[in-house]
Amino acid sequence: MAEAEIDGALKSADIQEIKRMIPHRYPFLLIDRVREIDLNKSAVGIKNVTINEPHFQGHFPEHPIMPGVTIVEAMAQTAAVLVVMTLDMIDNDMVVYFLSIDKCKFRHPVTPGDQLELHVKVIRGRGKLWRFSGEGIVDGKVVAEAEFTAMMVPPEDQ
Repeated sequence: MAEAEIDGALKSADIQEIKRMIPHRYPFLLIDRVREIDLNKSAVGIKNVTINEPHFQGHFPEHPIMPGVTIVEAMAQTAAVLVVMTLDMIDNDMVVYFLSIDKCKFRHPVTPGDQLELHVKVIRGRGKLWRFSGEGIVDGKVVAEAEFTAMMVPPEDQ
């Protein structure tokens, strides 16, 4: 189970816990860890970018760059872990659907060897519908940003 909050400490989730919270699997499970989970507020996901990822075979073989859409997807997966932990829905097979992506900007390329930090903050969260702001950061530099809305769907509604 996810690390307990002790004396106001923030929660975290390793890869095994993440797999209990979101349905994504290789090659589309894009986060390796989520740390600094402040329930109903924010979280920081970690993506260790490696040359072995399938998208680098074609994007681009001589100059590998992580596709921007996968950076935004990694933000959304981090946000999904935050929501599942906030709602105490671990092991409930929740699926998250993107509803919108706004104000999306890609500022610098992300390449193999980078550690991508995915900082997400709740803008609004009620029931199934949640809105977030997110930033991708490598070595302290913002590489991507977006606002996005997602809907959490329990198994009985899928």
